[in-house]
Amino acid sequence: MPIVPDDAPPYGGDQDDDRGAARLSGPLFRDDTFQDGTSRDGTHRNDTPSAQPLPHAAAPQNPEPMPDAPQPAPAPQKKNAGRDLGAAIGVGVGLGVVIVASLFVVKAVFVGVVAVAVVVGLWELTSRLQERKGIKAPLVPLALGGAAMVVAGYARGAEGAWVALALTGLAVLVWRMTEPPEGYLRDVTAGLFAAFYVPFLATFVSMMLTADDGPRRVITFLLLTVVSDTGAYAVGWRFGTHKLAPRISPGKTREGLVGAVLFAMVAGALCMQFLIDDGTWWQGLLLGLAVAASATLGDLGESMIKRDLGIKDMGTLLPGHGGIMDRLDSLLPTAPVVWLLMVLFVGSG
Repeated sequence: MPIVPDDAPPYGGDQDDDRGAARLSGPLFRDDTFQDGTSRDGTHRNDTPSAQPLPHAAAPQNPEPMPDAPQPAPAPQKKNAGRDLGAAIGVGVGLGVVIVASLFVVKAVFVGVVAVAVVVGLWELTSRLQERKGIKAPLVPLALGGAAMVVAGYARGAEGAWVALALTGLAVLVWRMTEPPEGYLRDVTAGLFAAFYVPFLATFVSMMLTADDGPRRVITFLLLTVVSDTGAYAVGWRFGTHKLAPRISPGKTREGLVGAVLFAMVAGALCMQFLIDDGTWWQGLLLGLAVAASATLGDLGESMIKRDLGIKDMGTLLPGHGGIMDRLDSLLPTAPVVWLLMVLFVGSG
């Protein structure tokens, strides 16, 4: 925004008036007495009323307003990322270290990391629903069922994930019966939505891990999603002029979407060629295109939720990022897409 210098008061400002009053007030009033205290009309000073202004002295007038001082040109406004980039980069690097270390040390540890992220994400989502809309989605069955869903997907595959989802939904219905019936349908509907949106979609990450090259599949999934988001941000910030979905997310542009597609396709070709067993570069191009689309839709989907709730971030747990759900928005819908394309391209083994 333009910057107005402090030393340039506006036209007719108080500073000019005060200075003028100070200049005129001194000589306008005097006692007009001799040293012995007698006034010119023969009365003593103490017998006279307070001193009067001289006949020729006029009441103080505001001086003529000074012409406007020349204003310097407004400083050009810099584009702002809107977040603390230093904190965001530091937190991102820290999370990356935890993820990579857990992936290549013990697979089960990574499954635990996913389960913890799911539980925290459910807590953020249900807390915001209650604060902003008065919706009381049962957190306890969602948290227990969500963690079980992630573990079941790793241990039993897609069948285990579906069974865990069904049991979690049933637990939500029963748990809510312990409270008054008012708002029952609203609360359980929100609970079922939360169960599908957060833990069920996250189970596809744990299912990727079961393959022989599972850690590399998960790395590819995470890397492509991050590269897609980075490409969208970098290109949109530098060249973006045409809004992609102004009513949902005013900051996203069509140029940013092009950047996301290009970055993700290049990264996908490299990852499929060099990281995935039996993968080829052209499969990576298709994978990158699909990731850019799903990541963008996932980001827009959570933007819709946050706009409906009237909030900017789902939480404050991660400095520079917001909450856990603000980092999972692109990852959750991308996980089943990557899992499915990996199975189609190179199998599930």
